[in-house]
Amino acid sequence: MSALPHSPAADRNKEPILAVLRQLLGPRGSALEIASGTGQHAAWFAAALPGWTWQPTEADAGMLPAIAARMAEAGLANVRQPVLLDVEAPQWPTPRAPFTERFDAIYCANLLHIAPWSACAGLMAGAARQLAPGGRLVTYGPYFEAGQAPAPSNLAFDESLRARNPAWGIRQLDEVAAQAARHGLALRQRHAMPANNLLLVFAATAGSAT
Repeated sequence: MSALPHSPAADRNKEPILAVLRQLLGPRGSALEIASGTGQHAAWFAAALPGWTWQPTEADAGMLPAIAARMAEAGLANVRQPVLLDVEAPQWPTPRAPFTERFDAIYCANLLHIAPWSACAGLMAGAARQLAPGGRLVTYGPYFEAGQAPAPSNLAFDESLRARNPAWGIRQLDEVAAQAARHGLALRQRHAMPANNLLLVFAATAGSAT
C-alpha cells in the first residue's frame, strides 16, 4: 500500500466529478489544477482523460514531492511536474516565472471555504488571465445558495471551519458568481453533487478578454 498522503474525500468524489468533466471537456486539451493537495484528483483525471495534459499546482511546498511521487507511481506521461502557486499572486505560478501558455480548463476543488475570501478574487482574476479562448473554470465544493435552506451538514461544517479560522467558511454562491463577473467570467452551469457539494462551470462573458 502506498505511503503517500491520502484524502478519503478525494477518493469519494473523484468519480462523480470525472463524470461531469467527461461531459464538459473535449477529447484533448490542457488543464491547470489549483490547490492539487495530495494529487489524487490529478492522477485520476489524467489517467481517465489521456488526451488532456494536466498541470498540478499547490500553495504548500511540502506537498509538491508527494504529488510528483504519486504521478511517478501511476506512470502518467500526461501530467507535468507540480509547481508552487499562490492563488492570489498577480501572475501564475509566480511573477518571476509566469506561465507562457493559456489553459483550456482550470480546475479548483475544495479551496474557497478553507481560504480567506481574497482567495476567491485571486482565483477569478487568475482564471481570467490564464484561460484560453473558450476555456472554462471548474470549481467544486460546498456553497450556500440564496433562497435554499442549507443542508444541516453544511451548516455544521461551516461552523467548524469558522471555529478553526474566522476567515474561512462556506461561501455564498451569488457572491462567488459576482466576484467572477468582476473579472469577465459568468456562471454557465451548476451541477448538484453528492454530499451537498456543487460543481460550477464559469466561462468568459461575450466581449471579455481572457
